[in-house]
Amino acid sequence: MSVQIWTYIMVGLTFALYIGIAIWSRAGSTKEFYVAGGGVSPLANGMATAADWMSAASFISMAGLISFMGYDGSVYLMGWTGGYVLLALLLAPYLRKFGKFTVPDFIGERYYSKSARLVAVFCALLVSFTYVAGQMRGVGVVFSRFLEVDITSGVIIGMIIVLFYAVLGGMKGITYTQVAQYCVLIFAFMVPAIFISFQVTGNPIPQIGFGSSGAEGTYLLEKLNGLSTELGFAEYTNGSKSRFDVFAITAALMVGTAGLPHVIVRFFTVKKVRDARKSAGLALLLIAILYTTAPAIAVFARLNLIQTVSGQPYAQMPQWFSNWEKTGLLGFEDKNADGLIQYVADPSINELRVDQDIMVLANPEIANLPAWVIALVAAGGLAAALSTAAGLLLVISSSVSHDLIKKVFKPNISEKHELIAARLSAVGAVVIAGYFGINPPGFVAAVVALAFGLAAASFFPAIILGIFYKKMNKQGAIAGMVIGILLMIFYMLKFKFGLFDGGKVAVAALQSKWWFGISPEGFGFIAMLVNFAVSLLVNRFAPDPPTEVQEMVETIRIPSGAGEATH
Repeated sequence: MSVQIWTYIMVGLTFALYIGIAIWSRAGSTKEFYVAGGGVSPLANGMATAADWMSAASFISMAGLISFMGYDGSVYLMGWTGGYVLLALLLAPYLRKFGKFTVPDFIGERYYSKSARLVAVFCALLVSFTYVAGQMRGVGVVFSRFLEVDITSGVIIGMIIVLFYAVLGGMKGITYTQVAQYCVLIFAFMVPAIFISFQVTGNPIPQIGFGSSGAEGTYLLEKLNGLSTELGFAEYTNGSKSRFDVFAITAALMVGTAGLPHVIVRFFTVKKVRDARKSAGLALLLIAILYTTAPAIAVFARLNLIQTVSGQPYAQMPQWFSNWEKTGLLGFEDKNADGLIQYVADPSINELRVDQDIMVLANPEIANLPAWVIALVAAGGLAAALSTAAGLLLVISSSVSHDLIKKVFKPNISEKHELIAARLSAVGAVVIAGYFGINPPGFVAAVVALAFGLAAASFFPAIILGIFYKKMNKQGAIAGMVIGILLMIFYMLKFKFGLFDGGKVAVAALQSKWWFGISPEGFGFIAMLVNFAVSLLVNRFAPDPPTEVQEMVETIRIPSGAGEATH
């Protein structure tokens, strides 16, 4: 059977599974819609959390980033996995003890202020919409290549599927759908990695294979370094970023992961504090399977691409090349009219344009793996994108229905009407996300990574101070969040998109103007430090929180009954 038929079968089966789970687990109350009734087991929550966090960026883009960046791409591995350790140790148990549905709910109650809640809602919506637009675009890319429909149609199909199980089941439906999606995406990621590792090195374990030698006896990384320098690229194992920038990016990704609202809300779905710790630990182990394999896939993909394409006649390229050309994500321009593909670092003579996002998806085709393996990767990419999109859409809908409508504008709204509002909010969020997936601003792909910086700059200090500093007051928290998020937005717009230079300066030329030599991806760390400083400074000149708030913080930090909170 052809790749397309296999893809229809695998995608059809997985979509039928997701829809079936949504019908089986439909939500009947706001508690089921927001936190799955608070009765999810640690294992199921760990799998759902792993799927929620491993988005299209992790499944599709990360290995592609490492493949092109080499050593510099290691910041994503360290930052995102380190962030999960931070989340498990510092946030998950305490937020579960607090027992609220959303991050804005925690901030609104802890800082006894509607203004704090509104600022938190704004930050949650900004982070979530930034993130979800990239997921929907990822759905469109997978559909356009493997099902041969245009990206617009692919995004619409993805919208309908997500809408069905997010609106019908809420967090309950999303949780059990994400358990299935984790199984699909991890199987889809590992199978081609094992195939290619055995094919290239004779070792079926990718983590060992990419550090081994190939058939000719040369270590793969040495071979890749040699090929890279021959073509004018930097050595794959050497980094070009400054040590401080590497530290800043890693730190921003770490605290950004720990401050992502769609990840934090997962720990409200378990029965007790101990379960929150267990599910965080399980999620880390499940995530590590993919994250320790990604560097191997990056090396295999880069080697395969260079060896298959560089210096080869364009007319003799395999079918996969023309398939990806149709998507616009791969292109060839014969600048010297010799019919050979010139793939070099010098942009003036380079003839090959490769979007880094295709590396994981195209890798099985480049390696000439069986059609069912190629189709499996497509199903895995869709599972990764849809699982995270669903979690983000729930954050958006709950922020609107629970934190805005119920807690600010209509406190007396009935549970039935709040559930209706939550579902309508999810519909609106899906439509907006779909629009940005179909008509992405030029910066969507870049901003997905920057969503972590936005989360670090806004939520992380407010949550940490709210848990560990009982005298932190609302004035300090609000000032810190506002200054932090505005500073991060300004830096992104100025140095990532050149917005304040009248469009006259190329984005690449802005690098020399970075503050302290820190890239926009790492500036979330600086914005976070500013947030902490402003929060603590303003806190000194404002009254202490009410006594009952301070007592509540003590209860969060030192739970009665050795952490066995059940409410």
